[in-house]
This record gives sequence, structure tokens and C-alpha cells, in this order.
Amino acid sequence: MEARFCMRYSCIAFALTAVFAAGSFAQPSSAGKQTIVEKADGGISDAVSTAKTALAAHGGDKLRLMRSLVIRGSADITPTPSQVIPASFVFALAGERYLFELNNPIQPLKQVFDGHRQHSSGYQLPPMNSLGFPLLQKVGESGYPITAVGDGKKKRKGFRITTPDGFFTDFFVDEKTGQIKAYESAYEVMGRSVTTSVEIDEMAVVEGVTVPKRYSQRFDLGPFTAYATFRAKEILVDQPVADGLFAIPK
Repeated sequence: MEARFCMRYSCIAFALTAVFAAGSFAQPSSAGKQTIVEKADGGISDAVSTAKTALAAHGGDKLRLMRSLVIRGSADITPTPSQVIPASFVFALAGERYLFELNNPIQPLKQVFDGHRQHSSGYQLPPMNSLGFPLLQKVGESGYPITAVGDGKKKRKGFRITTPDGFFTDFFVDEKTGQIKAYESAYEVMGRSVTTSVEIDEMAVVEGVTVPKRYSQRFDLGPFTAYATFRAKEILVDQPVADGLFAIPK
């Protein structure tokens, strides 16, 4: 019983921290490469074209030059099929600063970077601006190479963006709209491989920027698989952000 509780608690802790979603605590992982097939030659130019189309579909220069993004909402975390944990979340980006806070009855979590220092309660993860949707803002920026990927299961059109420190996200697009429909990332936390995939169910257009509003996320944690559903209730783009939002707790 105790071992089962510890494994479940570990699963919950990982699931609650890996949302959007470096150093010795977290390194880029090769997990997930079995389903991601690199293309050669012309595939890279196609990937760059697809990435530019996706950037345009989400606001183009308005997204690329976006100075701040704040999202507040609710989440249902499902670490096991019979257990649903209600939570609320805040995700914020402003330049290099970021915040992710997840309030829940089991393990409230917070990861914040004030531009100089990082603080994490619970597991430390890769920087919040190094994975997931925020990387779309880096299309065309030096140091963020775009390479081709293919999805053999669903045959979705996609591309990979890799950060200067080696983290990557594979994006898959809706060929009709050019918008991102799903994305996947993989990394290691404390020696354990974590693969996460997101399916976007609904978008919202705010200040000319198209942002995920409702999405489902799956976390493959080796022997565990957990799920979460996120629903944004407030999305602020390029609105003033108080410095206190990124304050490091004392």
C-alpha cells in the first residue's frame, strides 16, 4: 500500500508540474523519437515554410513581438482513471521572466524566474519559455533552428523548434487553418524521462494573437501515464504586468 501511494504521489507531482508547458535537474531527452521521423533534404525547407505559416496563423508579427502573456484558468488533473484533482493555474511570460503557479489540494506548485533567479516549489523543470506554445514566438529567430518531423500515426504535418540549450518541441498543424493543433516535448527530470503531448481543442483571439484556450495534455512518465485538461478563463496579451507577479518568494 505504501509503495503504491508513493508511486501515485510521484505521478501526481510530475503531472502537476509539467504543464506548457535546465541544468543538472532537467536535460533534453531523446524520448519520443520512435514516433518522430526526421526528414532529409527538402523536408527542412518545407518545415520552415510550415512554421512560418503557423506563426502567421497565430498572429504573425503580433505574436512574434508580443511583450507579455498572462493566462489564468482552471484544470482537472487525472493521475489515475478513477481520480480527478481540481486545480487553478496562472501562466505568465514577460520578456525572459516567467511564472507558472498551480493551486490544488494535494501539492500547490510554483515556478518563477524574475530575470535573474529561478525559484521552484516541488520539482524543478525546464524553463517555461523553452517548451510548448511559447516557442512558436521564436520562429525565424537566430539560435532556434527549425527541422522537419513527421507523425507516422496520424500523418500530421509538422516541424520541430529546438532551443539554444537543446530543448525541443514538435508542432503539428491543421492544414486548413495553418494553426497549431498539437505539440509534443520530451525531457528528463531527476533521471526520469518525461514525454508530454498536447491536443488543442479551442483557440481564442486576443489583441490579434491566437492563443490556446482549452487543451488536453498527456504525460508519459515511464511506468505512469497521467492526463490533464486546462481551460483558460482570462487571457491578457501585452497588458501591463506588475513586477510583483515574478517576485521570488522569501
